[in-house]
Amino acid sequence: MRPYTALTIAGSDSGGGAGIQADLKTFEEWKVYGMSVLTSLTAQNTTGVQDVHHIPVSFIEAQLDSVEQDLPIDVIKSGMIARKEAAEHIGAWIAKQKVPYVCDPVMVSASGHPLMEEETRAALSEHLFRYATVITPNIPEAETLLDMEIRTERDMQEAARKFVEELGAKGALVKGGHLNGEAVDVLYDGEIMRTYREDRISTENTHGTGCTYASAIAANLAMGRTLPVAVEKAKDYITEAIRHSFDLGSGSGPTNHWAHRKERVK
Repeated sequence: MRPYTALTIAGSDSGGGAGIQADLKTFEEWKVYGMSVLTSLTAQNTTGVQDVHHIPVSFIEAQLDSVEQDLPIDVIKSGMIARKEAAEHIGAWIAKQKVPYVCDPVMVSASGHPLMEEETRAALSEHLFRYATVITPNIPEAETLLDMEIRTERDMQEAARKFVEELGAKGALVKGGHLNGEAVDVLYDGEIMRTYREDRISTENTHGTGCTYASAIAANLAMGRTLPVAVEKAKDYITEAIRHSFDLGSGSGPTNHWAHRKERVK
């Protein structure tokens, strides 16, 4: 019996806390075989992003074709896609795949460095969102994509609804990490609005949180779990990863991808 597999299409983080590195670590923890297509290279550490090099679209396509021609794909997860042309070509490729797709619209690094060109934002909804089983924006990303203010849980619900009913995603998980109070996330799947709550953990070490959360959702979808269950299990996973995050570097340290091992993943 072959293992479950997951393909991440994202940028590289040389500091290892986010991007492709976080995705592959997360897949491994869920016992899902990870594959990767690089979209950008970042010179990055816990203090921020020092430089970025975007991979030519022709080479992104070559990577996609190479994986597709030889390896089975049970789920696709995308992260940093910085350029409009890349979004167009990746979207056209994803449209041909008949597997769940998790779209994490990475726009800005945890340190505040822009990771997406302005014109790419519109390309996300046009070329990627409509194929997504779920998109996973945090509040600043949702505000930018929807041109609205999000200050309350009710606002989060309205944003999730708009992503599905106006921008065409099958599901939307709006993450409330930037609000005060509990760590509340809202999931809308086109029919039911669900809320996931955890106590907020006081730490500055949250580098790679979004990438890790989205990848955990993807891993669970690869295993055949429903979206609500995948989000529930991923929420538990990322909460432990944050609770036991690492004091590494002099900035925002990384989450702990193996923190869950104290309780065996089932």
